[in-house]
Amino acid sequence: MHRAIDLRYALRMDEHQKYPSDLSDARWHLVEPVLAAWRERRQATALRAILNAILYVDRTGIPWRHLPRDYPPWATVYWYFAAWRDDEVFIQLGGLLRRMVRTAEDCTPDPSACLIDAQSVKTSTDVPAGSQGIDAAKKIVGRKRHIVTDTLGLLLAVLVAAASVQDSTAATTLIDRIAAGHPTIVKAWADGGYRHHLVEHAATAGIDLQIVQRPPATRGFTPLPRRWAIERTFGWLMFHRRLARDYETLPASSEAMIHLAMIDNMSRRLTGESTPTWRIT
Repeated sequence: MHRAIDLRYALRMDEHQKYPSDLSDARWHLVEPVLAAWRERRQATALRAILNAILYVDRTGIPWRHLPRDYPPWATVYWYFAAWRDDEVFIQLGGLLRRMVRTAEDCTPDPSACLIDAQSVKTSTDVPAGSQGIDAAKKIVGRKRHIVTDTLGLLLAVLVAAASVQDSTAATTLIDRIAAGHPTIVKAWADGGYRHHLVEHAATAGIDLQIVQRPPATRGFTPLPRRWAIERTFGWLMFHRRLARDYETLPASSEAMIHLAMIDNMSRRLTGESTPTWRIT
């Protein structure tokens, strides 16, 4: 079956890009080495068609079962999504592309500073009640996305938890991940919603965390120093309709969808391709 899928969809992908979310040749060449290395341990299939299908779901927000027939069967696509999620392939791809983007922007491949923030989103009926909660401040029932980015707004780490989980509690876990996975980081910024004990915890990990306070007299939207970059990242993520609400049964799948959105963003950035929106005719 895998061989048949490989031949049929490889031929189709040679024809042309069928959807705006599909990978161009330039973007495919960026991600192919990581997927090819992963495939050495699995049966062969048309990996480009599989990744295009996953990006289609992330970009359009459709259910897996509603994938167009141009793509491989939805069950096959979901199997690969789950396998790549569990094997952290999306994290590897994101790390590779992030280093390439930073190098292209004349920055060091590994960042020395980061930003921390969170976003509460409503959940769908597919989300188990045990993995969601109430964000009392935002009056939202659902989950909360806690992310860490570099100063360019490129994703370093993400943690999806119930909306009732305090920002500082989730950020403590993220600080530990950043300290372990990105030892070059020595500086971090967060907003006033994070408590002082997080600053102390970051210090024990060798990270100087600074709380950026909103000026008391400020009214309406005002970009804050440093923090505007991570707010822009949330804007980038919202180009992907699957992230407008949390539809994933597992928080790990939600995190994978966020990594996918950033992979899409960074690959387009590296190849000079824009992200299509409904405004583009």
